[in-house]
Amino acid sequence: MLPGTAAQEGAAEGHVWLHEPRVVVTNPIADDPERELVRLKEAVEQLRVGVDKMLEISQNGDKEQLQVLEAYRMFANSKGWMRRMEEDISRGLSAEAAVEKEQSQARSRMSQVQDTYLRERLSDLDDLSNRLLRILTGQGAETGAELPDDPILVARNIGPAELLEYGRNLKGIVLEEGSVGSHAAIVARALAIPLVVNTNRITNEALNGDHIMVDGEQGVVHLRPDDSVVSAFRDKIAMLAQAQERYVSIRDKPAVTRDGQKVNLVMNAGLMADLPSLESSGAEGVGLFRTELQFLVRNQMPRRSELVALYKRVLDAAQEKRVVFRTLDIGSDKVLPYMKPNDEPNPALGWRAIRVGLDKPGIMRMQLQALMRAANGRPLTVMFPFVAQAEEYRAARDEVTKTLERERILGHALPESLEIGAMLETPSLAFAPQKFFDEVGFISIGGNDLKQFFFAADRENERVRKRYDSLNVSFLSLIEQIVERCATSKTPLSFCGEDAGRPIEAVCLAAMGVRTLSMRPASIGPVKSLLMRVNLEDLRRVIYESRHRGDQSVREAVMRYLREI
Repeated sequence: MLPGTAAQEGAAEGHVWLHEPRVVVTNPIADDPERELVRLKEAVEQLRVGVDKMLEISQNGDKEQLQVLEAYRMFANSKGWMRRMEEDISRGLSAEAAVEKEQSQARSRMSQVQDTYLRERLSDLDDLSNRLLRILTGQGAETGAELPDDPILVARNIGPAELLEYGRNLKGIVLEEGSVGSHAAIVARALAIPLVVNTNRITNEALNGDHIMVDGEQGVVHLRPDDSVVSAFRDKIAMLAQAQERYVSIRDKPAVTRDGQKVNLVMNAGLMADLPSLESSGAEGVGLFRTELQFLVRNQMPRRSELVALYKRVLDAAQEKRVVFRTLDIGSDKVLPYMKPNDEPNPALGWRAIRVGLDKPGIMRMQLQALMRAANGRPLTVMFPFVAQAEEYRAARDEVTKTLERERILGHALPESLEIGAMLETPSLAFAPQKFFDEVGFISIGGNDLKQFFFAADRENERVRKRYDSLNVSFLSLIEQIVERCATSKTPLSFCGEDAGRPIEAVCLAAMGVRTLSMRPASIGPVKSLLMRVNLEDLRRVIYESRHRGDQSVREAVMRYLREI
């Protein structure tokens, strides 16, 4: 059993498919040390030539990339690295075993180093060792193995483009590194594939074809499990499947509570592959379409014509249901491979989302033009991310007005109607002047970011991200205040984020007055099921009484009430 971090919910059983199969050393001991030394020197020379070629190709490239490759070459030419491996060979190890021993020691050192730069350099050494082992053994990345029918992808880390190549063929994903906010996690959520990250030693322990079970709820991986674990895990998968079948019966029913309150349940999406879920999940529309995924999975900026075609297909697939397009939300943990990275000490609070759009208006205009042309006379809804103050929203709205006028002059069909909204992800916007709430088209609370800034707890930091409860009375009071301000100005309000898809949190948000919740498609059934069984007025009283008692979180009181009903 290998513990990790849950990055995407769900449970999956299958067989290991190694993204980059590790080299298996079959001859640890050698009879002829002289011969092994010659083999090592020839392999290292081949490695150095390969690194030099990489440098030659990159001479006209990015300066930072060159610096990384220079450091890479320094490792390849390290006399200390070479000397340690030669000493191991003289003691009777084969060349492969000597390289593997040095790699293991480097990994051990890497696990103790706190400095990010040094960890990256030791990671370079790990990669060099892998290359050297492949040269010595002749074992390439292509092993001749065939992708199993039920593949669970196992990798040290993986980029979004590589993950999309596998697509929905994967039953689950297990990464040795990564974080809950990484590109891989974003794509895994979009594909609804169970994902566990930070699973220590998984690439060393797993072999292609191994039986594996992934628990995305608990963040646990069972590799080569025994019969008792298999039996218990299959029971869990069967229960999850049975629950989903139960939700099918209420799919086409509205989410109306016992006291007659209607709650709109919409879904999050980011890929064309998500859109079939719009009908099968019972979602009333798309509350958030993440437009950055099309930018993240490419090696160059997508052309406007490509974006027009994609957005048109999204609107066609939605069949007149409302789709909220969030403009490009890059920066922080979402860095485009073709944009120069910014050396920011705290990227989550740095140059990201609407800040990038306003500083680089050409990108924003291109995307707005693509959205308007894709709408082609149909209604269009656009939302700007990470708005921290009213002026940012006004500046972005002005860009929409200018783009609309340009499109009119060019003779393009204009949207039948145009809604322009803002995502409230910073506490500052909750305290904006009332005039902002009067003029904004709609507001969507971005729960994930709002919570991390409200509690000053990085959601990618395992030590603190689970420390603060979403049902904390302070956080619920902030939500209630936003609801009241929107009600005063009759501004449509929704809540988007992981908490919207958790049934307990969802009913509490509804009790505080939020009437539209946006979540991943698989969460709509469980949330609707619970909403249809509660009385929001009663639940609100439970929350108020808990707050009046001075409880830090209302969770215990809410759970007691739910058990009673």
